[in-house]
Amino acid sequence: MTTSQPHTYLVTDMSCSHCEASIRDGVSKLEGVRSIQVDLDAKTVTVDGGDDDAIRAAIDDAGFTVSRD
Repeated sequence: MTTSQPHTYLVTDMSCSHCEASIRDGVSKLEGVRSIQVDLDAKTVTVDGGDDDAIRAAIDDAGFTVSRD
C-alpha cells in the first residue's frame, strides 16, 4: 500500500551519520518516496510517500530493525 501521508518508523539500532546515510540510500531508491527525514536522537525515520512494506524492507536490507512509531 502506498502511503498517502508521512509515516514514522522507529529504528532503535540507528546511531550515527553512517546509519542515516545507509537508510537514506536504500529508501530514496523506492518508487513514490517524496522525502525522508531522519532524527538520530529520536531514532526515527519519517518517509513521505512510498509503499510501507517496501520502506520496511529497505530499512531492513540496510541492516536495521524497524517498527512503526
